[in-house]
Amino acid sequence: MTKNFLTYFLLWILIQLLIRGNCQSYYIFFPMKRHDHTATIIDNKLYILGGSGYNGDHEFFYLDVSKKFNTKNLLWKDLSYNNIVPSHYGATSVVGGVNNNTLFLYGVYNSAMALVYTFDPKYNKWDNPQIIGDNTIRKQFLTGVIANNGKMYLFGKTLPNGLVFNDYSIDMDMLILDTINLNWEKGSLFNAPTGRGDYGATLLPNQIILYIGRFDIEGESAFRRIYLYDTIHNSWSKKLTSGDIVPSNRDFFSVVLGLDGNSVIMFGGRGKTNLPKTDALYVLNTINFNWYIPKVTGDIPRSRFWHKANVMDNYMLISFGCCYNRQDESDILLLDISDNKEFKWVTEN
Repeated sequence: MTKNFLTYFLLWILIQLLIRGNCQSYYIFFPMKRHDHTATIIDNKLYILGGSGYNGDHEFFYLDVSKKFNTKNLLWKDLSYNNIVPSHYGATSVVGGVNNNTLFLYGVYNSAMALVYTFDPKYNKWDNPQIIGDNTIRKQFLTGVIANNGKMYLFGKTLPNGLVFNDYSIDMDMLILDTINLNWEKGSLFNAPTGRGDYGATLLPNQIILYIGRFDIEGESAFRRIYLYDTIHNSWSKKLTSGDIVPSNRDFFSVVLGLDGNSVIMFGGRGKTNLPKTDALYVLNTINFNWYIPKVTGDIPRSRFWHKANVMDNYMLISFGCCYNRQDESDILLLDISDNKEFKWVTEN
């Protein structure tokens, strides 16, 4: 080893320590694998928090998606030094608040955690806001949905004493958190499905939340019945899908609204056996409520479950989950959904 090499090497280490000491987190950061995390996009940054399975449940970090990136070489920025949220998994998050740029985190059956946390990305600051209203209910594995009215909708069952998905005697609720005025409300349960936690949900342009998943269905596919919650009139309705194609039964999948505002894209999930690649991706047309399998090109990945999905520009962005091999696939998957006639798996945005 030459003297010059040793000098440059020690100088490089010193620079990394100085940068990290200034809490700017521009050092190389490799997050642990995880599932049941939260994934939230604010100001073109994908924030990842918590998760389970790989000792990374206290990590908090982001990926700048405003810039070109390659899924094989992700430049994560670590914010764990400023994270006040205890280790957890199974929470849910939305973007809300007065200026619609605050991360709201809810959930987890964990007495060490506050019921709600907020994160301000401008100052990289977490807080535990004081919220009025009578609600101390903790739930887990829900999908929070934020409507244009700034309210976060949380549907499902409470989970005391652990995870009790199949106990239909457990109370069901539609909790509503007003992220602007910071108060709790209760929504309607009239004509609501039997509450569960392992469903998918997304907001349609008409401010109706579409719920897909295993609710109260016996003896038929769970994806034949679609439940709708009208956030304007606080009312439930139900649609039956038609056509020959229907996804096989599964849980812990993800759904996002397509770019046309009419298509709901579903990826992954956990079936009785590992889902083959050909059974991982479906689209629901919300005009005629028909399921179909889209044409897909590119290097098709393995199916995942316990992952998260977001829409970023022309892409469905899938983060982490179970069960994939990092040697073969990235923590991030990118599906180009700009053309409804043909989706494409890509590695660069």
